[in-house]
Amino acid sequence: MGRAEERRARQKGARRAKRAAKAGGIRRFFTWKWLLGYFLGLGALLVGAFFLLYLLVEVPSANAAAKAEANIYKYGDGTIMAKTGDVNRESVPLSKIPKKVQHTFVAAENKDFYGDSGVSFTGTARGLINTALGRGKQGGSTITQQYVKNYYLSQEQTVSRKLKELVISLKVDQQKSKDYILAGYINTSYYGRGAYGIQAAARAYYNKDVEDLSVEQGAYLASVLQAPSQYDWSAAGPNGKRQVQARWNYVLDNMVQKDWLSKSEREGMKFDVPVPPRPIPGRDGQAGYLIDAANKELIKAGVSENEIEAGGWTITLNIDKKKQKALEKAVRTELTDKLDPKKRKVDKYAQVGAVSVDPESGGVVAMYGGTGYTEHYFNNALREDYQPASTFKPLILASGLEHGSTTQDGTPVTASTMYDGTSRRPVKGSLTGFAPPNEDNKSYGPISVQKAMNNSVNSVFAQMAVDVGLDKVKSTAIDLGMNKDAGGFDVRPAMSLGVMGASPRDMAGVYATLDNHGKKVTPAIVKSAEKGDERPELPDPTNGQAISRGAADSVTSVLTGVVDDGTGQAVRQQGQAVAGKTGTSDDNKSAWFSGYTPDLVTSVGMFGEGEKKQVSLKGTAGGGRVNGGDFPARIWAAYTESALNGEQASKFDLDTDMGAAVKPPPSPSSSDTSQSPSSSPSASESASESPSSSPSASESSSESPSASSSASPSGDADSPSPPDPSNSASDEGDPLRRDQE
Repeated sequence: MGRAEERRARQKGARRAKRAAKAGGIRRFFTWKWLLGYFLGLGALLVGAFFLLYLLVEVPSANAAAKAEANIYKYGDGTIMAKTGDVNRESVPLSKIPKKVQHTFVAAENKDFYGDSGVSFTGTARGLINTALGRGKQGGSTITQQYVKNYYLSQEQTVSRKLKELVISLKVDQQKSKDYILAGYINTSYYGRGAYGIQAAARAYYNKDVEDLSVEQGAYLASVLQAPSQYDWSAAGPNGKRQVQARWNYVLDNMVQKDWLSKSEREGMKFDVPVPPRPIPGRDGQAGYLIDAANKELIKAGVSENEIEAGGWTITLNIDKKKQKALEKAVRTELTDKLDPKKRKVDKYAQVGAVSVDPESGGVVAMYGGTGYTEHYFNNALREDYQPASTFKPLILASGLEHGSTTQDGTPVTASTMYDGTSRRPVKGSLTGFAPPNEDNKSYGPISVQKAMNNSVNSVFAQMAVDVGLDKVKSTAIDLGMNKDAGGFDVRPAMSLGVMGASPRDMAGVYATLDNHGKKVTPAIVKSAEKGDERPELPDPTNGQAISRGAADSVTSVLTGVVDDGTGQAVRQQGQAVAGKTGTSDDNKSAWFSGYTPDLVTSVGMFGEGEKKQVSLKGTAGGGRVNGGDFPARIWAAYTESALNGEQASKFDLDTDMGAAVKPPPSPSSSDTSQSPSSSPSASESASESPSSSPSASESSSESPSASSSASPSGDADSPSPPDPSNSASDEGDPLRRDQE
């Protein structure tokens, strides 16, 4: 090798050595030995930190939540409405609780409780991650951890609280027996109905002492702990009842798996329905309804029931004191003062629920829940077990306008579109036969949509629902605020008659959305809530466009005709623009008026509540049929006049070219007045129809029921009677004739 080659070789080797040295300087820190060392070091650091935390954290004394403070509820103006703080709690020794009932709680929450260390590290880790990422209250906890949280700590969702819970749970598990922990858990948990502890729960749900509970009843109480409000049988909807029964079965199946219950005993068990709730003292009058509704909103917003029941909250409602008093007075003067239950049995069944909403803010400014919370536990303003009847009809028109729907012959659906108003006219284009009667079986012949709305003509809206598309109608109704899970909300032609369940709050929200030019309004009773530094984030009551402004304003325009020249004439007020709709349901079991001015929306429902089933309102206060244009409309009018007293009369700001609120065009020449049923005359033309389509004021307001099996042909415009027997394709008869129980 020459000198030049030797020199090049040395230079090449030096460069290679330099690169190797440089790479080695980085790689030496990432060898598998170093990585293992890092992992072990981090593990040692975490163990050391946890050991230090274990030494520093002591088991505290009982927390304030276990001693319950008062909650303060205020009106919208800041004045105090009510204070609550008395807790229904009574601890009992574990020896009083039947062994199998004890096991129902273990089977429900932590079936390995008797053998665990008091904590679930995987569940706690999941909870810590979810809390750190702001995913809410998720993760698994043992019975020991839940007892520690209830008795020693708070319900706040923070990483520090969860770490304390972990350490204290380990210490409590070492220091206390499993029976001590189980007794503490069962006695400190909240069961709903204002009941803390199993003894109070046994009395609240089964009206008996804890030692008398059966396994079936214990399984229900163990199940209800997961979601007390949702799983309270008396208040739960169909979905809630399905869920609690599924959890009840889960509890009992786990008991069989753990050999705490034999298979044969399990197979013979049936769900034991709890007794109806009894009034809670200290919540007299409407205050109890308002407090309960506010609490439910906070729970829905993410505040736990335990946190609310523990007290210490200042909760401000949207309730306007003046309007609340006006609503209570209107119900009293227009209905309850006229009732005499001793003289007339039907009078004791008459119930009223009402909700009034500010359409701009979405706030519930007044609510009437019933005769009084301590007298009538159920809040009539929130109940969804009665049919809204013809107050649903505007939603069909709204859907038709929103989707640009047409009639069977291709004519666009508008306020002036002509339909056949013949009573019992079979609906065309439906796979299911349906031929509903009109009120008193009256036939109108060719009639415009505007006049059909004014007079609540069933045959017209049954056909319109099919023209628009039943799926589209339901979708629009849900967008406007109807509850998709309400009972009876099936996609079928009878839907056009409002046979699903709905509450006054639901309907107030729907009509407030129409009043708010199609922008969604979800009525909210809570304005704000705070406890120390805690202020839960509440949803925006007005959020998103449900339907277009044009569609919403057009429906409003049409509904002014119902008030000016239809079944809602009882609510007319001098100079004040009003839109609304009456409704009377199956067999006169409910009657409604839902209506609005530009500044205030109110839905009033009247219900026939029997001892075990819904009953007819006929004969209430010594009268005959009760319809939406009667007591509900009069309550609405008296309340609205008082609530708006002192305020300047307002007009609707409508972006539409149709409906009763729109000035009609000049009358056409006589040669243009002859129209076929499929043509679309103007609003002024429809106003000059045959005498049969323009009833007197008394006829307009005399809606009545006829959907029960015993109903006569003189049916309600807002409610169906049995389909024509000659219509062999109909299968709608049974659902419409059923008793609503």
